[in-house]
Amino acid sequence: MSPTTAAQTDPRTNLRAGLPDRYLTPDDIAEMFEVSKETVYAWRKKRIGPPGFRVGKHVRYDPAAVKRWQDALMAAEEVA
Repeated sequence: MSPTTAAQTDPRTNLRAGLPDRYLTPDDIAEMFEVSKETVYAWRKKRIGPPGFRVGKHVRYDPAAVKRWQDALMAAEEVA
């Protein structure tokens, strides 16, 4: 069996399909938007920031969801 065929039949390949290389941390979000980490947590508490999810006690952000949130903010600014 060739490596390509093995990868196609490997269920882990299907599981990983469409997932980002890595999820973002609150520190990453703070750095991206040049705000403090406390601001990122305040956004989460008020539900006004990018959507995040918990992995155990850690908060993570899907880069695609952060991009959609950013695009929505920019679109709202253009309308205003």
